[in-house]
Amino acid sequence: MAKSVVANPPFLRPLHQLEFLRCPRLSSKSQFHPRRFRSQPQSIIRAISAVAAESELGTQQDQAIEADIFACPVCYEPLIRKGPSGLNLPAIYRSGFMCKRCKKSYSSKDRYLDLTVTAGLRDYTEIQPARTELFRSPLVSFLYERGWRQNFRQSGFPGPDEEFKMAQEYFESAKGGLIVDVSCGSGLFSRKFAKSGAYSGVIALDFSENMLRQCYEFIKKDDTLSTTNIALVRADVSRLPFPSGSVDAVHAGAALHCWPSPSNAVAEITRVLKSGGVFVGSTFLRYSSLTPWFLRPFRERIPQGYGYLTEEEIKDLCTSCGLTNYSSKIQQAFIMFTAQKP
Repeated sequence: MAKSVVANPPFLRPLHQLEFLRCPRLSSKSQFHPRRFRSQPQSIIRAISAVAAESELGTQQDQAIEADIFACPVCYEPLIRKGPSGLNLPAIYRSGFMCKRCKKSYSSKDRYLDLTVTAGLRDYTEIQPARTELFRSPLVSFLYERGWRQNFRQSGFPGPDEEFKMAQEYFESAKGGLIVDVSCGSGLFSRKFAKSGAYSGVIALDFSENMLRQCYEFIKKDDTLSTTNIALVRADVSRLPFPSGSVDAVHAGAALHCWPSPSNAVAEITRVLKSGGVFVGSTFLRYSSLTPWFLRPFRERIPQGYGYLTEEEIKDLCTSCGLTNYSSKIQQAFIMFTAQKP
């Protein structure tokens, strides 16, 4: 009896019992292996996190792309995107966006993405200055490239092709990056920037819904733009929906005189520009150095529906908002100016 209760020495035990004593009790179907047992829980946590993120927000690629482009106009937090990736009209139209901080949602309407603070409001309406409401008119939006813009030549504007060439020279250091065409109107220059192939993405941005609809109609008729990285966004130039320091270049063609607050707009442009980013704008001057001195008092007193500035005021505005390397070209009442974020 005594011999029957004495355990066999280790060297006389069966081989499967020796393995059982050296490793944890695991199922034969387990994915764990003894030599990787300590590092495996971290891998499992990462895998679970990745699956959860993918199911809630779409693919990780979508999140990475859009987090660097659009931000909430309320709190400037990067938007979370759910939908197909890409900075093009079909992808943006089929995507939904939400701010991860304030939980406000944004979506596309009539082929443009509405990223205004008032997006989605049902009862509240905001009264805009007359010059802002003018460009929201369907008639003015339709006529903008059908006679309206051509009249600018009388004030010294050299014409869209020459203006585009001048702007491209200023944007030389920003090529390959993201360009935002603020107050783009019907997309006259947005389309030129996109067709040039010089930029990784072009965002045509305007407050006017009808201008953006006209821009979409022009894009739809041009086969060369069907595969380009261009997006249509409705936004307020004084509340740009981009993270700080995320944009390579900003263009504002014949726009500054239309803004309700040029100082707020230029401050916002400075905020979203990257270090070294370039701002190029054109506008009408109230008067220039070539204007006879006896005419200047009359230009000052004439009631203005627009905010025409002098060259000195434009330079002061840019430098006071932190921009440097200011320069300009003037022809009659036309001025194209540029400045850079340090």
